[in-house]
Amino acid sequence: VQLQASGGGLVQSGGSLRLSCAGSGRTSSIYVMGWFRQAPGKERECVAAGSWSGGSTYYAGSVKGRFTISIDNAKSTMHLQMSSLKPEDTAVYYCASRTSVVIKTDPGSYDYWGQGTQVTVSS
Repeated sequence: VQLQASGGGLVQSGGSLRLSCAGSGRTSSIYVMGWFRQAPGKERECVAAGSWSGGSTYYAGSVKGRFTISIDNAKSTMHLQMSSLKPEDTAVYYCASRTSVVIKTDPGSYDYWGQGTQVTVSS
């Protein structure tokens, strides 16, 4: 499985961005996809995750109500719509996938990773 993340950039506080993660290769082995972020000097944290079937989702408390996952099964792509962005959302964002149906939030539970995409929110 290969994952390609895109959509990062610079945005003002209160603005929006949409990240996308396109899967290729053996996408039939993707059951859960997660979005993680890592700010300088901080640990990588899961901000959102969802089952590939669309039945279950997880959002970190810090992003709940502002970030939304959506899935385009036909394109093997998961999007992360980020709204009301805050400077503390600034980080490198990564997408990752699991070959298990259970949503997990620890990075070690994910099998495949995309490259990071930088999100910078200016105040």
